[in-house]
Amino acid sequence: MRNFNRFASAAAAAILSAGVLAGCGSTGAAGSTTSAAATNKAAAKSSGEAVKIGIPDDATNGGRAIKLLEAAGFIEVDPAAGYTPETKDITKYLYNIEVVPAQANTLPSTLDDYGACVINGTYAIPQGLVPSKDALIVEKQDSGSAENPYVNVIVARSADKNNETYKKVVEAFQSQYVGDYIVAKYSEAFIPSFSAYDSSKQEDNTAEVDAYQSDKSGKTVVKVGVCGSSNDHWKAVQKVLDDENANIYIELVEFDAYNLPNEALNSGEIDLNSFQHKAYLDNEVKTQGYAIESIGDTLMAPLSLYSHKVSSLDDLKTLAGKKA
Repeated sequence: MRNFNRFASAAAAAILSAGVLAGCGSTGAAGSTTSAAATNKAAAKSSGEAVKIGIPDDATNGGRAIKLLEAAGFIEVDPAAGYTPETKDITKYLYNIEVVPAQANTLPSTLDDYGACVINGTYAIPQGLVPSKDALIVEKQDSGSAENPYVNVIVARSADKNNETYKKVVEAFQSQYVGDYIVAKYSEAFIPSFSAYDSSKQEDNTAEVDAYQSDKSGKTVVKVGVCGSSNDHWKAVQKVLDDENANIYIELVEFDAYNLPNEALNSGEIDLNSFQHKAYLDNEVKTQGYAIESIGDTLMAPLSLYSHKVSSLDDLKTLAGKKA
């Protein structure tokens, strides 16, 4: 874990529905030369080896990835598994692929080792991966459902859920100003998920926020645990707090893996965290016995399928080949 007394850059996770948004690109993560793609396809056909597809190894994001591969037509999944299927719930492989769970934060750097990888915005954005340009497929977004399990949240210890300082942090996050920054800064990679945001009033405030500096002197310091390196929207939160004379200073504490921020929050090492969606939080509370809970919605981030070997979903299916 690294403790930063500054603002880094967003954590999170997103909305899954039955469909997907299709896309391809000739550059970036999904892009490759035609000859390279052809070579890879020929090699796969001659060797008969399964094409490896990396997915996050945590229960909820892994489940989302499996559902995404199902929606893309690669596999069939036991419907009884619901939102969070595991590899054992895959009932049929329609193409010659091998689903390989791995730590989410390692997938971007090891993308070349796979035919493709399912990567979320927390780790895709720092690598310059843009869903609309680079992804083969993207989770379909549905921001209208309040019950959606993949909405990201701010989390506090249950004993502190009514803490007035923390409520002010949530209110600042759920402001039009922060929503404007999320939309302008991250494009389709992150989407505000709080009802107060009005997209018709969106303004580009990225230059103002990115240049903003705050002083913690005389302020109540609130330590917020995050993952990844895309958390610049917390600078927008800080500006809103400062403009309101809230006397609150947000100190980001960056963690290297998803399993750490909840443990740190539960033990009192940090005051809040903001890196996970509701389904992941529910699973952590159930399996680890943490006395923590959501105190406010923040944003949504889609999982996307990226590849350095092919430039479209159809090419990936050709590379893998249909199962007999």
